[in-house]
Amino acid sequence: MTKAITIDPAEVRKPGVLRAPEIPINAYVSDPKAEAEKYGSENLVRMYRDMVFIREFETMLDRIKREGNYHGIEYNHRGPAHLSIGQESAAVGQCYHLTPDDFIFGSHRSHGEILAKSFSAIQKLDEVELLSIMESYMGGAALRVVEGLGNGHGDVRDLAINYVLYGAMAEIFGRENGFNKGMGGSMHAFFPPFGVMPNNAIVGGSADIATGAALFKRINRRPGIVIANIGDASMGCGPVWEAMMLAAMDQYRTLWDPEIGGAPPMLFNFVNNFYGMGGQPKGETMGFEILARVGLGVNPEAMHAERIDGYNPLAVADAIERKRKILEEGRGPVLLDTVTYRFSGHSPSDASAYRTKEEIDLWMQQDALQGFRHYLLEYGHADEGQLDAYHEEIVERLVHILPAAISDEISPRISVQSDAIGELMFSNQVRDRLAEGTPEVLLPKEETRLKVLQAKSRFGLDENGRPLPKLRCLTYAEALFEAMIHRFYEDPTMIAFGEENRDWGGAFGVYRGLTECLPYHRLFNTPISEAAIVGAAVGYAISGGRVVAELMYCDFMGRAGDEIFNQMAKWQGMSGGLLTMPMVLRVSVGSKYGAQHSQDWSSLVAHIPGLKVMFPATPYDAKGMLNLALRGTDPVVFFESQRLYPEPEILVPGGVPVEYYEVEMGEPAIRREGTDLTIVTIGATLYRALEAADELAERYDLSAEVIDARFINPLNYEKIVDSVKKTGKVVLASDACERGSFLHTMASNISQLAFDYLDGPVAVVGARNWITPPAELEEAFFPQKEWIIDTIHERILPLPGHQVTTAQATAEILRRNRLGI
Repeated sequence: MTKAITIDPAEVRKPGVLRAPEIPINAYVSDPKAEAEKYGSENLVRMYRDMVFIREFETMLDRIKREGNYHGIEYNHRGPAHLSIGQESAAVGQCYHLTPDDFIFGSHRSHGEILAKSFSAIQKLDEVELLSIMESYMGGAALRVVEGLGNGHGDVRDLAINYVLYGAMAEIFGRENGFNKGMGGSMHAFFPPFGVMPNNAIVGGSADIATGAALFKRINRRPGIVIANIGDASMGCGPVWEAMMLAAMDQYRTLWDPEIGGAPPMLFNFVNNFYGMGGQPKGETMGFEILARVGLGVNPEAMHAERIDGYNPLAVADAIERKRKILEEGRGPVLLDTVTYRFSGHSPSDASAYRTKEEIDLWMQQDALQGFRHYLLEYGHADEGQLDAYHEEIVERLVHILPAAISDEISPRISVQSDAIGELMFSNQVRDRLAEGTPEVLLPKEETRLKVLQAKSRFGLDENGRPLPKLRCLTYAEALFEAMIHRFYEDPTMIAFGEENRDWGGAFGVYRGLTECLPYHRLFNTPISEAAIVGAAVGYAISGGRVVAELMYCDFMGRAGDEIFNQMAKWQGMSGGLLTMPMVLRVSVGSKYGAQHSQDWSSLVAHIPGLKVMFPATPYDAKGMLNLALRGTDPVVFFESQRLYPEPEILVPGGVPVEYYEVEMGEPAIRREGTDLTIVTIGATLYRALEAADELAERYDLSAEVIDARFINPLNYEKIVDSVKKTGKVVLASDACERGSFLHTMASNISQLAFDYLDGPVAVVGARNWITPPAELEEAFFPQKEWIIDTIHERILPLPGHQVTTAQATAEILRRNRLGI
């Protein structure tokens, strides 16, 4: 526990001087005799072969992209092709010592890494394992194509090489037989059976995701290390720094049980080709001069940082071998600054106007492919004829495979005439546990806080309908706790993390009681690094674990925008349905704290395909919907209103069950039946709507049906439409700012689905389109019952004798939009 770590003023105020460790730069010294003994000629030559494979594979892509032709095979590739020609030795050297249990995550320029890691895995797996992988992956579709082409080279390993070439090509060209059904394409292709994990088109996007994968390996005691291959320009990206902070937390050594093994086995490999598109980090866009220096600012070990010569595959292999020992001992993270250079532009459309021909020529004169070829010849590992034969054989393979990869008959595209792509976004599975084993806990379940909560009243009203004291009732926050602790005791892979998650019990006390019953590695505090919190959760989930990440305020989603919108939402779909994402992102929707802490951003995530979005408004739903989310395998953004945390259940008869239950996915709840008017709400505005319904009944003899949407995506509109068909009138209300609110999507759908039954327009009541004012002025900002009633009077149904007290007239809509407020 953190209170065990005393911050002693006498210690921290003491004068002194920091002394930093030295950082080696290109320290590898070649010893041809030792290298021959260590690797042997066969393996050294195989490194060269793999480098040639990568060079020719990308040359093929370059020619197809630029000229539409490769050795007489014509094709118009409409997608991207970010090439790593010149960087082959850095990829091959890295992968030589890696096993299939080791994960590499990459960038948009990762064809070489995919091939290098795959060829390394092919060499290390036995033929039975190889064949099993190819037969089972995606139902063996790619294998059947490759077998149909004829192997022509002999054993299963040769077949596997063709399989990798075809699977990568088919993916790049957007074909259903590709590694990810053509949904990842050039920039996102990957192949998990060989430890090739998702490659990311967002600069530096792999850093925090890979960190989450390393957490998964460490927490669940899985073998292997994790490498994020990211560019030197990604050093300017906030999530990369956040990932390094998360990977380097002291708690792995000070607070976690030593049996866990220390820090996650995380290696940040900056593939330093000296350019970020056309920007030049060295001398222009950065100030570090030598990237490895950055490690000095992260931890006392300087991240064991080192600059290595990526133009020598043996120097890279040596560094990976040495650094993996550090990682396996739990002493990471590690930073490598791997010097290399791309001969090609950022993409085929890049004319490299930002660099001189002389500079490119200088690097081409030291081409690693030619340099390593010379090394092999000079020390007798191969002759000219043998090395030339590799090039000829590789061209022959590519010419043999390319026609199949571009054939619409042999390699069709996924259907766009159906919901095939949409169906890939959600796995829609339920899993009580994601791994075998007993969940690690500190207390028997019956001795946890549950024994106190289960003694509380599960309903907030007495037999006469009067409120019970809140302290005697189970609250919304406590209902969430019950869902969390249930899954912690069921699923050994489940973890939760975020700011203030441990001793504080979460910023709003939802986790209070979990600290006592869970070891630190299952519930822990993170840095104030929202991007890394969400990104690491993504990496943990796609690696096979269940994770709950928390953002303290909805407003902080902006700091994790890429991780929510581009990572959490998309990897199931981009994987072709291969991956699942058993991840819940808990997000509190605030009030009282002004413009930067009191916003409802549910409309933002509603707009993004690939996310399930839930917003419970009652304790019964809080527990039942979180249970639902925590048993699923899809990414869920779970909104919770801070206004509701202390509230007991007063709407669902019988209150919150003690036993486990789930709320049905996507189904709204009718909170009050009515015949004259429908009010649909999202979130805490439900209670304002019920107050409005009471007043409508008492003063105007109108029967309002109140529906709590509960879900934003998916959402079954049938119950809402049936209600509108009955009443002919509908008002939608939520605490989100009116402009761009998800309510407008609902309004559009209802208008189309129930147009013939409507007696008036679908009216929307949202918060004002202002910045959120201080708490003292919030009643003028968030919807009140008077707003709902005035809206009904002004836009739908004149109420006899009604006096309007708020500005809800149609003229106000025109005025406010004209002013942008």
